[in-house]
Amino acid sequence: MKVLILSQHFWPETFRINEVAESLIAAGCEVTVLTGQPNYPEGRVFDGYRAASLAAETHPSGYRIHRVPLCPRGAGGAKRLVANYLSFLASAAVLGPWSLRGRSFDVVFVYGTSPILQAIAGIVLKRVKRAKLVTWVQDLWPQSLEVTGFVRNPRLLGAVATVVRWIYRRNDLLLVQSHAFEPPVRAMAGATPVEYHPNPGELAFSAPAGDVPPALTLPEGFNVVFAGNFGTVQALDTVVEAAALLAQRAPDIRLVMVGSGGRGPWLEAEVARRGLDNVMLAGRFPPQAMPGILDQAAAVLVSLNRGEILSQTVPSKVQAYLAAGRPVIASLDGEGARVVEEAGAGIAVPAEDAAALAEGILRIHAMAPEARRALGESGRRYYEQHFAPEALAAKLAARFRQLATGSRGDRSFTDAQDKQST
Repeated sequence: MKVLILSQHFWPETFRINEVAESLIAAGCEVTVLTGQPNYPEGRVFDGYRAASLAAETHPSGYRIHRVPLCPRGAGGAKRLVANYLSFLASAAVLGPWSLRGRSFDVVFVYGTSPILQAIAGIVLKRVKRAKLVTWVQDLWPQSLEVTGFVRNPRLLGAVATVVRWIYRRNDLLLVQSHAFEPPVRAMAGATPVEYHPNPGELAFSAPAGDVPPALTLPEGFNVVFAGNFGTVQALDTVVEAAALLAQRAPDIRLVMVGSGGRGPWLEAEVARRGLDNVMLAGRFPPQAMPGILDQAAAVLVSLNRGEILSQTVPSKVQAYLAAGRPVIASLDGEGARVVEEAGAGIAVPAEDAAALAEGILRIHAMAPEARRALGESGRRYYEQHFAPEALAAKLAARFRQLATGSRGDRSFTDAQDKQST
């Protein structure tokens, strides 16, 4: 089974699709990747790469990565982001087939992060390579444009919806990362089948623990770890306000912020301005370091803004938190909260409610160690049943084979996933 992964972002950038590629190889697929020049999240091209380069390299694991030119994200701003997205789309659609000349594929697999427009290059490659096209929808468009405030004009949003509808209907299969994504995607997909395939957990949590010391040693006390992107939708205002409330009531509780992102400078300035000694800004670490860091946490925190589209999303860090076996505090609505509660892994409070978040942290803090341990163990069991990367990759590879051969086998991929989740 020859699989071409199309993703604007890939190794050495840190995205879940990196490990999905490894898992697909372990499941028996021959994987090739078409991507851009690495420049996320800092906005500058990584050392050893050039923005205008059309080149190929071999990943340390042995598979080939083809890279097309793009305009780096830069320090931010709408114009630079649009240039970044559209330059990759154009390069992947025009130069991608040339870079991949002489190569045949059974499936083109698009990792559909925002913007979903990159799937247009997948449509081109589908036709050139006469392969099946599968897009894994990670974000809802045009809804995500509206909720982030990136686009507000109703006519422009309507035009984007038309393009997304056109993209969806030229796929052979659409996968969605959340059950809540199924109705809105089906409404635009026409005859294209839509099936649930969750984001898997990180392979690092499946590896046996070694004797390597953690990349970050947390100070003594009750550490609540937030790990991941510092972006516009992570409700960092709510987290900071909750920290201020906790500083007055439980000074032994510390919020440890592990990560980076566009709102990182604001977060650093706000913590300093408010004199929040109970907030530790730890910096960014690779995925391989996260098990060792989360293992030291008394609890872990995930937060999102309030909004319909965000309530339909399960942040990928939820899987990492469940795998870590630590109590989860979820300051969000909808699907993410449902997963945490269904797993019996912690507590969920309404999004953007700083007082409720502070109370939730205090509730976990007041529990006996045995009760917190039970929450973590319940979350880990749920992870093994629903998000283990090896099992999900095996199912994905099997679905690719069914799609490429035109056979569904004895039962559908959706049926298998439904049985797994019951």
